[in-house]
Amino acid sequence: MGAVLVTGGAGYIGSHVTKALRIAGRDVVVLDSLAVGHREAVCGAPLVEADIADTETVRQTIRQFGVTSVMHLAALLSVGESVLYPNRYYANNVTKTIALFEALVSESVEYLIFSSTAAVYGESQETPITEDHFTRPSCAYGETKLAIERALPHYERAYGLRSICLRYFNAAGADAGGEIGENHDPEEHLIPRALAAASGGIPLVIFGDDYKTEDGTCRRDYVHVSDLAAAHVLALTALEAGKPSTVYNLANGLSFSVREVIAAVERVTGTRVAHEYGPRRAGDPAVLLASSKRARAGLGWEPVYRDLDAIIESAWNWHRSHPKGYGE
Repeated sequence: MGAVLVTGGAGYIGSHVTKALRIAGRDVVVLDSLAVGHREAVCGAPLVEADIADTETVRQTIRQFGVTSVMHLAALLSVGESVLYPNRYYANNVTKTIALFEALVSESVEYLIFSSTAAVYGESQETPITEDHFTRPSCAYGETKLAIERALPHYERAYGLRSICLRYFNAAGADAGGEIGENHDPEEHLIPRALAAASGGIPLVIFGDDYKTEDGTCRRDYVHVSDLAAAHVLALTALEAGKPSTVYNLANGLSFSVREVIAAVERVTGTRVAHEYGPRRAGDPAVLLASSKRARAGLGWEPVYRDLDAIIESAWNWHRSHPKGYGE
């Protein structure tokens, strides 16, 4: 088995994937521009500081470390921002990814695990969402991820690059060992914003309370980041064992409203979460709830963290030990 290159491996999910690969005994090298990632998050893996569109550096890295597989997590990922600035998202998530693929093909990389998203589905018409649900993204972020998903079968036919696309639902939580966690600036995800409010930060803004849900707020399917990371290792193992290219949802199969998440944060922290209401964010569907039956059957994946309070507690533990993020 050759080395694994993790693009975006200094980011939130990427760092957990890097750690999971190293625990599994794989040789890992991280490529990250550090535009939003953190050097301290790579868990001791070699770090190449470069953009994924720097084709020559990517090719040199592949040759230097004997890379045979790539986990591609480097991307812009804000739904709301992608609605306002679709040009940035197409330039970064599509154009640069195609440049990355050119390097992979030229160096005969065999396997690719692609970080995709539930945003490819848009506003779901049925729940739980399966991989066969129609894909109709409501934001540029989802469209850019879907564009790459649609390109991959052509790359396999033409160049032999086999792939598995992993459609994440709402990643949450932090490494149980307390080494790595979620540290975005600005932070857009609900759980860390609620934890910040519980710690005396600015009040949490709830984006919309007029959705067609039980309490008027969005409902989401939260999956622990370490469970996501474990799925990446299983997906690579499946490709190396000769299983075909495919796509998998990664989710818990449980949905919680914003108000339910706030109540859980208050239980875990023992502190009230100050909050206020704002308008809906463009591109946010009312409900995301998924089936991961295909991943369970095809990969043998089984989420360890099913309980919302346990997911939040892992995030809370990391934020308490890193009150100012990495490097503090």
